[in-house]
Amino acid sequence: MSGKPHKRKDIKKSEYKARVSELRTKLLLAQQAVREHGVPVIVLFAGVDGAGKHETVDLLNEWMDPRLLRTCAYGPPSEEERERPAFWRYWRDQPPAGQIGLFLSAWYSVPLLEQVKGISDEKLFQTRLTRINHYEKTLADNGALILKFYMHLGQKEQLRRLRKLAADSLTSWEVRPKDWEHWALYDRFMEVSEHLVKTSDQPHARWHMIDASAERRRGLDVAETILEAIESRVAMVRKQADTKPARPRRPRKHNVLDRLKMDRQLEKEEYRRQLVELRARLGRLQRQAHQKRFSSIFMLEGWDAGGKGGAIRRITSALDARNYQVIPVAAPTDEEKAHHYLWRFWRHIPRNGRVTIYDRSWYGRVLVERIEGYCNEDAWKRAYDEINQFESELVDDDIILCKFWIHISQNEQLRRFREREKIPYKKWKITEEDYRNRAKWDEYVAAVDDMVRKTSTTIAPWTLIEGNQKYYARIKVLRTVCEAMEARLS
Repeated sequence: MSGKPHKRKDIKKSEYKARVSELRTKLLLAQQAVREHGVPVIVLFAGVDGAGKHETVDLLNEWMDPRLLRTCAYGPPSEEERERPAFWRYWRDQPPAGQIGLFLSAWYSVPLLEQVKGISDEKLFQTRLTRINHYEKTLADNGALILKFYMHLGQKEQLRRLRKLAADSLTSWEVRPKDWEHWALYDRFMEVSEHLVKTSDQPHARWHMIDASAERRRGLDVAETILEAIESRVAMVRKQADTKPARPRRPRKHNVLDRLKMDRQLEKEEYRRQLVELRARLGRLQRQAHQKRFSSIFMLEGWDAGGKGGAIRRITSALDARNYQVIPVAAPTDEEKAHHYLWRFWRHIPRNGRVTIYDRSWYGRVLVERIEGYCNEDAWKRAYDEINQFESELVDDDIILCKFWIHISQNEQLRRFREREKIPYKKWKITEEDYRNRAKWDEYVAAVDDMVRKTSTTIAPWTLIEGNQKYYARIKVLRTVCEAMEARLS
C-alpha cells in the first residue's frame, strides 16, 4: 500500500519507560483541557489483523483517565441495529463534548471487508466512502477532533504475529478462522485499503499510518499523535472569538408561504366523513407497513398554536399504540447539548415496521437556533446540507419520511392565543415567550422560506399545510401520510 509507514526499529525498554512516564502526565492534562473546552475527540483504529489495535486501546485506557474515555467495538449488527440505518449505531455511540471515543471495527470495517470479498461492487464501495466522508465532515464541523490510525504490518510479519498469538494460551482466542482467511487475501486487502485511505483522508479527518511491527514504538506513536492533536486543537479553541449571530434577513418579497390559499376550509360533516375514512385507511396501511417491516417518520413543524398537536392526535388515533412513539422536541438537555444537534434525533429513529412522530424536529437548527442566535451563522447555513444528507440516509434505508409545515396567519395565531387563555386546560400552553416570538414573525418567515427552498428535495419534499382552519389542515396531513405510505408499499 502506498503511503504505508517505513519499518522502524523498536526502542529499548528503558527509553520506553522513561517516555511513557512523561507522556502519561501530559495525556491526563490534555484530557482535562478537552473536558474544560468541551471538545469531543474521536479516535478510530483500522488496519490488518494482529496489528495491535485493541492492545493499543488497552494502553490508552491504562495511561489516561478511563472515566473520560469511551471504547466502542463493533461486530455484526444486532437485530436492533439491522432495523435502522447503518450509521445509527455510530451516531448512538458518539462521545459527548469533553470526552474521547476510541472506535474499533467501526464505519470502515463493513465497506472494506465486503469490497475485498467481492460482496459489493465498485459503485457501492464508492457510495459508502462518500457517505463516510459526509459523516466525518458533519462531526468535524460541529467541533469534533477526528484522528484515524491505520495499523500496518507486512504479510510475513502478520503471519508471524498471528502464529505467536495462536500459540499462546492467553491470546489464542484472539485468532479466529477469518483472520487466516484475511491473511490469504493480504494483497487484495492492501489494494482496497490503499483506495479507502486515499479517498477518506480529508483535512478534517486525517489518516495516520502506524508501523505496528515495533510494538513498544507503536503505542507511543499513537499516544503522542493524539497528544499533539489535542494540544493543537485546544490552543485553537482558546484563540477563537465568539461569532456574533448574523443580522436576520427580512422576508423575500415573494416567499413560499405566500403561495398558500389560507381560506381553504371543510364543512364539519365533510370533515367527519373524511376523518373516519382516512383513519381507517391509515390504520390499514400501517399494519401492512408493519408486516413488510417498513418504518415511517412523520415530522411536524409550524407556528405556535398552529395545530401540530391536533394533527398528531388524529394520526395516532389510527395507529396501534405498540408501534409508534411521539417525540416532543423542546430545548435540548445538558446531555443533548454535549452532542451534535442531530444526535438526539438519530436516537429515536424507529425500528423496522414502526413509526416515530416528531413534534418539532432537527429543523430547529435553521429556525429557532438561527433566529435566537443559539448558533452562529456558519453553523445554521451548514445545517441545510447536513439535514439533506441525514434525510437521504433515512430514505435510502426505506424509511417513509413526511415533513409538514403547518402555516397560519398572524391574525389567526393571535385569535387562538386569546382563545387558549380562556380555557383552563389549554391556558398552560400560552407563555410570554409565545408572544415574544410573534414580534419576530418576519424573521421566522424568512427562515422558513430558506428552509423550504433548501431542504425540499425530490426524496424528502416539504408539504405546506394551510392551517387557518383546523379541519382542513388535519385532513390534508392525514391524506398526505396515506399517499406517501401507499406509494412506498406499492
